[in-house]
Amino acid sequence: QVQLVESGGGLVQAGGSLRLSCAASGSAFSFDDMGWYRQAPGKQRELVATITSANTINYADSVKGRFTISRDNAKNTVYVQMNNLKPEDTAVYYCGVVLGSRQYWGQGTQVTVSS
Repeated sequence: QVQLVESGGGLVQAGGSLRLSCAASGSAFSFDDMGWYRQAPGKQRELVATITSANTINYADSVKGRFTISRDNAKNTVYVQMNNLKPEDTAVYYCGVVLGSRQYWGQGTQVTVSS
């Protein structure tokens, strides 16, 4: 059973930084795509950043230049360093990983950016 444990959310002032971590477990195989998504109140879940097993990275335009995604395959962990946070970054952030043909989700961690 694949499990994802997220950490690192919280309250930060605009211009501040946070680092989110997501540790994946429950698979004897390496995970394929790993990434971060977010959902603000009243909005659909949207992609923030993804990183493949070959370290190909994709960012949403809204976070380019401010967020950096990385992964540690030895620990099955994906990170996102979020700098210069803006109030519009406020959302529940979800870790998502792909293993074979299945997508798995974490429980979400709240990020709140005050102005």
